[in-house]
Amino acid sequence: MTLETHVFSIPMRTRFRGITVREGVLLHDPATGGWGEWSPFLEYDDELARPWLECALEALAGDWPAPVRDSVPVNVTVPAVDPQRAHAIVTAGGCRTAKVKVAEPGQTLADDEARLEAVRDALGPSGLVRIDANGGWDVDTAVRALSVLDRAAGGLEYAEQPVMTVEELATVRRRASVLIAADESIRRAADPYRVRDLQAADIAVLKVQPLGGVRACLRIAEEIGLPVVVSSALETSFGIAAGVALAAALPELPHACGLATVQLLTDDVAAEPLLPVDGALPVRPVHADRAALDRLAAPADRVEHWQQRLARVQQDLVRAGRDVAGVRQDQRL
Repeated sequence: MTLETHVFSIPMRTRFRGITVREGVLLHDPATGGWGEWSPFLEYDDELARPWLECALEALAGDWPAPVRDSVPVNVTVPAVDPQRAHAIVTAGGCRTAKVKVAEPGQTLADDEARLEAVRDALGPSGLVRIDANGGWDVDTAVRALSVLDRAAGGLEYAEQPVMTVEELATVRRRASVLIAADESIRRAADPYRVRDLQAADIAVLKVQPLGGVRACLRIAEEIGLPVVVSSALETSFGIAAGVALAAALPELPHACGLATVQLLTDDVAAEPLLPVDGALPVRPVHADRAALDRLAAPADRVEHWQQRLARVQQDLVRAGRDVAGVRQDQRL
């Protein structure tokens, strides 16, 4: 089996997670018609990028569990933007839950307050507001900030990763009155089960690419024993489809998922992008738009970067005993 690779480069609507362009690789098996996305963030080393490739190979094989629901509720994601822009994003997003980025370098707690007040105004009193600090605070700052932002939001559903380490997360959970969700403490930790063992979180945020695929995430969800929120790693519709497959297969799904992030991209490689309708994503296949693959093809120097990176990570999987298909460099590279 020989796989095609398509390196994409898609501008963001707003700077998010420090990036303005999202890059990655779509893998395609012409024999089966399968597609898989491999888009580890640029700062991730080969070891961290390896489970992302395992996820793509799982998608290529079509090895996803059967769904138990036909749609997945989602939140709108609000970057660290000014209040007016935050209000507009929530209004346009069409969701009843909003995840708001806070603790952005160079911004203040007052900036976060104003953003949350605008989001609450846009959602109305019945909407749910959650925040994501990406580990940007220390323990004392987190405890103070959570109290302030809980009031500004008119009540927070939960706070995602207010501090970076599992030990710090456990301390904040004991001291704060807001529910705590673990993201980086699970997906970037050598031992994600320390979150469970140290009782460091009330909710587990799972992302399929960083954790090695849908079935790997299902196993973690079962073993960690916490309510799960499935979130994206800022992917195209192909990566989002894997997240939807996980959310659709979970026995219980008590919270909206963070999978509506195709809205943050200016374009997509799918013929019918996975975008929310009435606050939910459908559980359905995603098909490539060949014209979009051409339109969004990365520049030659970026293609070379991704080819070299993919070759290294493939070799890592081979050394680990995984059966990895060959990659054909098609005319789009």
